[in-house]
Amino acid sequence: HIFPHRQPEREGMFHRGTGLNLTTGQYTAPIAGYYTFTATLHIVRREQRRKGQPCRGNHLRVLICVQSHCQHNSNLETMSQLETSGNLFTISVTGVLYLQAGQYASVFVDNAAGSPLTVQSGSDFSAILLGV
Repeated sequence: HIFPHRQPEREGMFHRGTGLNLTTGQYTAPIAGYYTFTATLHIVRREQRRKGQPCRGNHLRVLICVQSHCQHNSNLETMSQLETSGNLFTISVTGVLYLQAGQYASVFVDNAAGSPLTVQSGSDFSAILLGV
């Protein structure tokens, strides 16, 4: 299952412009152009997989998708293998996407790690217009 990640507004947060909606977790392009996106998520595994529990996998995908279409080519994606020991992981995805004016991009987490995960404060999501 792919779940959208939303980060509440917090002290010290920096954003300029009107494209970022903190309620929906979406960045909406004010004009058509090429945007560089970066997401860095600090993730905690809330519980270890128990012995005898079926293993669904040990990887985690983070995606930045346009219009929530993560199955199409309009996304950025990274995958990380989670170590069996340790509970804190950092995973980043960055790249360039073309957005039409009014299209939005958002961060999604695909959890195949076999245990519940929590995205920690200090995680970030940014978008910068490179050119039209």
